Amino acid sequence: MQLNSNIAAVVTGGASGLGAATARRLASHGVKVAIFDMNESVGQALASELGGVYCNVDVTSEEQVDAAFAKARTAVGQERILVNCAGTADAVKTASRDKKTGEIRHSPVDRFNRIIQINLVGTFRCIAKSVAGMLTLEPLADGDRGVIVNTASAAAQDGQVGQASYSASKAAIVGMTLPIARDLMDEGIRVNTILPGLFGTPLLQSLPDNVKQALAASVPFPKRLGEPEEYAHAVEFLATCGYMNAESIRLDGAIRMAPR
Repeated sequence: MQLNSNIAAVVTGGASGLGAATARRLASHGVKVAIFDMNESVGQALASELGGVYCNVDVTSEEQVDAAFAKARTAVGQERILVNCAGTADAVKTASRDKKTGEIRHSPVDRFNRIIQINLVGTFRCIAKSVAGMLTLEPLADGDRGVIVNTASAAAQDGQVGQASYSASKAAIVGMTLPIARDLMDEGIRVNTILPGLFGTPLLQSLPDNVKQALAASVPFPKRLGEPEEYAHAVEFLATCGYMNAESIRLDGAIRMAPR
């Protein structure tokens, strides 16, 4: 797929971090971008900067997702590109013992389910809604009707202590990449997933300098945090390289996460 002003895209979680870098990169090629996010002030400012549209949406809400796609398509047209960056993390042990009292506690199941609903079900919900719209389009000259890029995590393969819910949600995104690509193989819609490692997103950048330096030093090469623009570069590659389909790729400087 060639990126130009005839193409529209939706980027979930597009107001900051990996999503914002992706929105900027797509817009730099003329792509008309709709930003789905819950941070209205930041999302609206970025959409205005890029000449796109902002949609306030919680991906766990069927009604909000439907309304966001309707608004986006009215403003910029039916998307041919969907990039799923919306997600969140949590850290809690499955069960633990209080060091002082010896009391044993287990992680609340509703806390686990919340991460699954946002990261996994929210991603699938946006895929299903977007694909339904893509199917109304004619294929482009190269045969592409649409492209979907999902965001998993290196934690999908080497999750750390306390990351059961997060790792499960991201591993499931990897797991559904191939079957969804197969579902859509006769429709000209490709599906790929990126597994980022340690990236300089607002969350990591808010950590103390010594912590960031330690994290950067743990990366084999290059010994630094990933830059959101590098994630966006990977999205561009997956969107424009027509033979990339059903693939899940790590983007992590060769890191393999330690237990903690």
